[in-house]
Amino acid sequence: MKIQWLLPAIAVFVAGCSPAENTTSESPAQPSQVAAAAEAPGSDIPRTPSGRPDFNGIWQALMNANDNVEAAPPKAAYQLVPGDFVPVPAPEVVAMGASAAVPASFGVVVGGTIPYKPEMIARRDENRDNWLERDPEIKCYMPGVPRANYQPHPFQIFQSESAFFIAYSFAGAVRNVFLEDPGPAPLDSWMGQSYGYWDGDTFVVEVTGLDDRTWFDRAGNFHSYELKVTERWTMMSENHIMYEATMEDPQVYDEPWTIRLPLYRRLEEGYELPQFKCVEFVEELMYGRYRKGREAELGF
Repeated sequence: MKIQWLLPAIAVFVAGCSPAENTTSESPAQPSQVAAAAEAPGSDIPRTPSGRPDFNGIWQALMNANDNVEAAPPKAAYQLVPGDFVPVPAPEVVAMGASAAVPASFGVVVGGTIPYKPEMIARRDENRDNWLERDPEIKCYMPGVPRANYQPHPFQIFQSESAFFIAYSFAGAVRNVFLEDPGPAPLDSWMGQSYGYWDGDTFVVEVTGLDDRTWFDRAGNFHSYELKVTERWTMMSENHIMYEATMEDPQVYDEPWTIRLPLYRRLEEGYELPQFKCVEFVEELMYGRYRKGREAELGF
């Protein structure tokens, strides 16, 4: 008797888990449920007194887009050097073992790949090969947009009828989103200039004036000073935001491209935004050669 109902149950389970059901024609790297969620915001979302979606709270991405925004297999380290048979971790990180290894990236780029101009791919690869020296995250520089939103650190949104402000845990980065067009950014900066407005229930933020030293991830994906980022923040439920960012940079890419990923509310009781002001933790890396006594430690 048990076999009679067990076999149909297994068949239903396998059919429900079929890989063919988990992808979309728009982006092979994105599950169908993610795409569907992006199209159908919930009706039970919290709202401000004026009826706008209420984004107040502490949020965090639960994926490793910070390792690579494109889909990628795991590898032994962020920076590899030639080995006898295969690339091996660079000497600076080999002692860290698996803690410095890179997990597989699911990918958040709509369409799968970033449309680099052919001549720019070599620079991306050069960045990747020199991650230790070039990734601004290592030096605790502010992460820029959109990277700040999917680093493995939480951030907090403060929203009122007249203001929209984002505070990030990493490096003490902040963004004041102007609700009236301030005009062109007066200068380039790590977090750029943000101007936000409503498109129905979606909060759209245009970010310009970004310092070209920021990266999108630890894989060396980069941009120029011409980058413009258009973010779309859509609340899907009380504890879930669908985040999209479209990058336009005619100097580096053949066409605009978009990332899409969910953000989740931190629900721990009494949870507060932790501060990770990491500048003091990289002083030895950046300035240790000037420290008194350093010569004796190095044997000269």
